Amino acid sequence: MKSDYRFAIKTSFQILIMFTILLLLLLLVAGSLKYWEAWAYCILLFFMMFSSFIYFLKKDLAFLKSRVLKRKEEIETQKSLQSVFSVLVVIGFVIPGLDYRFDLSHVPLYLVIVADLSILVGFLLIFRVSQENSYASAIIETRENQKIIDTGPYKIVRHPMYVGDIVILLSTPIALGSFWSVIPFLSVPLFFVLRIKGEEEYLKKNLPGYDEYCRRTKYRLIPYVW
Repeated sequence: MKSDYRFAIKTSFQILIMFTILLLLLLLVAGSLKYWEAWAYCILLFFMMFSSFIYFLKKDLAFLKSRVLKRKEEIETQKSLQSVFSVLVVIGFVIPGLDYRFDLSHVPLYLVIVADLSILVGFLLIFRVSQENSYASAIIETRENQKIIDTGPYKIVRHPMYVGDIVILLSTPIALGSFWSVIPFLSVPLFFVLRIKGEEEYLKKNLPGYDEYCRRTKYRLIPYVW
């Protein structure tokens, strides 16, 4: 129990620190505390992530630890892919501040609101997927006695959590009031396509029944498209 309590406290601070750093980065690059889009974006994400954290802390601690505790990818190609993607995302978060500082974009208020709502929808999808699949991990791996999940969102597509991730990341530039930051975030779909291909190759080899699941659920991300 003490270890679980320490985990809860430590993770709570980590979430707070993560969003504080992100907000400070956006505000410092923007050179202004009046960059309201950054405040709205970080508060929204913090509220959603912390609410999800509290829920799974009570309902599924093992799942939460599998998502939070830091572990490295074992597949070399995935490591390289993750590194490149991380750099692009950092660039994507720097550009909005510069955009605000030099007044380069003029994103209408309604578009910022739509983007924030899209982020909320993407997060709710991730939350629903997390409820359905307690095996979902932050890295590509399989666990002992792992079962195929083919219920809920997994009836529709094979990687519904990635759908939520893509919606959030593609909505981020507009939510931050920057058209220019759309450019680095355009790499998001390509990253997930490459990751999915590597992940499915791994799962077909290491998770019994996954090949059959792929035949039953034909689409990976978008029904009737891919």
